[in-house]
Amino acid sequence: MKDFIPKDFQAPFSEQDFIIEGNQQPGEDSIELDVLFIGAGPASLTGAIHLAQLAKSKKQNIEIGIMEKADEVGGHTLSGAVINPLVFKWLFPDKADKDFPFRKKVKKESFYLLSEQKTFPLPVPPGMKAKGCWTASLCEVARFLAKSAQELGVNIFTSFPAEKLLMNEGKVVGAISKAYGLNKDGTKTDNAEPASKIFAKVVVLSEGSRGHLTQAYLQNQNITSHYPQTYALGVKEIWEVKKEPDNIFHSIAWPLDSKTFGGSWFYPLGEGLVSLGLVVGLDYPSAQLSIHDKFQKMKDHFLFKKYLEGGKCIEWGAKTIPEGGYHAIPNRLSGDGVLIIGDSAGFVNMASLKGIHYAMASGYYSAETIMSAFDKKDFSHSSLKEYDQKIKNSFIAKDLYIYRNLRQSFHKGLFSGLIKAGLITLTRGYLPFDFKKSQLQEDSKIKRQVNSSHFSENERMSKVNAVYLSGNKTRDKIPSHLIQKAGIKKDIALFYEKMCPAGVYEQKGDQLIVNAPNCIDCKATDILGPRWTPRERGSGPNYKIM
Repeated sequence: MKDFIPKDFQAPFSEQDFIIEGNQQPGEDSIELDVLFIGAGPASLTGAIHLAQLAKSKKQNIEIGIMEKADEVGGHTLSGAVINPLVFKWLFPDKADKDFPFRKKVKKESFYLLSEQKTFPLPVPPGMKAKGCWTASLCEVARFLAKSAQELGVNIFTSFPAEKLLMNEGKVVGAISKAYGLNKDGTKTDNAEPASKIFAKVVVLSEGSRGHLTQAYLQNQNITSHYPQTYALGVKEIWEVKKEPDNIFHSIAWPLDSKTFGGSWFYPLGEGLVSLGLVVGLDYPSAQLSIHDKFQKMKDHFLFKKYLEGGKCIEWGAKTIPEGGYHAIPNRLSGDGVLIIGDSAGFVNMASLKGIHYAMASGYYSAETIMSAFDKKDFSHSSLKEYDQKIKNSFIAKDLYIYRNLRQSFHKGLFSGLIKAGLITLTRGYLPFDFKKSQLQEDSKIKRQVNSSHFSENERMSKVNAVYLSGNKTRDKIPSHLIQKAGIKKDIALFYEKMCPAGVYEQKGDQLIVNAPNCIDCKATDILGPRWTPRERGSGPNYKIM
């Protein structure tokens, strides 16, 4: 087969699959709230906490709820992570850093360019410096925030995946959960439960990276962005080691080639644990590149091996990251009865490799906007657009604007990208000038080269063993949640097999085999392959320290 474009082999995305329009009204079996956050990540938990604090200070009774698809808060939450504690101090001004669920304070950091046999130290880029930050497990952070939210009366509905938005004449009025207990053929098991409708005056979309409801709403409202959103896939492991490094470090180049954007991290977590991972842009040109295998190979480099020898991997996971930056943020983040926050909005700064405090800040600003809407008793777009202005005036927009062209500067390769990144740093973002929209494409429209040299053998950890270490709890007999286009050919099947870090896809002869229960909801498939849709409650990973 000749080189191909993944988009040509994807099933089309349709908002109609995820939005129920019409005269949606609460019934006997529905739940009525004032505010509904979708997804229990740091952004929504921050928003719920701050809204509850504001309502309490004004002696108002605002019923707040959060829908979360995992069995427990944190079960689907993953990040490196190095955290700026800024928004924690906004939320809890009477607490010190030691009172938060952080691991180790960043005191020293390093940055390397790697070849297969050598390590070349480089100055830490100014935008990447993590002074005042802490390493952390985002699972633990989410559980800490959830406990704080519940103490303020916030309702957290775990095992409650949101499948569709409810809308009345363009206004978002709620969401409906995914039905539970179906067999592969769609028939009901003895434990089957119908979907539930939740209605609210304001719905906050905080689904994380590549949220299907956010995509549906943006399409429904014809909301676009200046640059297309692009993504990276991060594969991560937690190890028990005999000795931790005294610093955090990052690397670029090997095991990736100069045409592929990406890099690694290695963070000490204390208590004999380290976090390490590899992040790779999903615009990679090779049809045969396996990020999972590259990560496994990376661990044989002496920079990592000296810490990992004699240790043990205890947890594994993967997640996509929105990395398009400032110009990839949707032109509008509010509407009638709805706000978009966190990774759903694309608040990630690739220069600093940070997004958590931006996500939390967006949740904080959403709470202030919603409180103002309650004061005015107006939940229309004319009221909620105050949120867009808060974001534009915030440090989120200011930080992301400086590095608005950083990720796009690497679309012609590593070394030209490093030169442009240096210009961005020196000129505070003035150079290089913005790209024309026609110069940039979404990841699925990038041509993939079939005859390339990325057939790597992985002798460390299989994808099956990796999925086991994610704590995957999916029933084997649920209906497949992955929507594939008919007639997938051999080379495309192999591309999917290599792309997925969890072994969901296998190329056997001329067939594509889909092992849907293996899926860990990283969303790489939705970006480059078969479309992802939500599954019944309790499906997917069950992260503990990610």
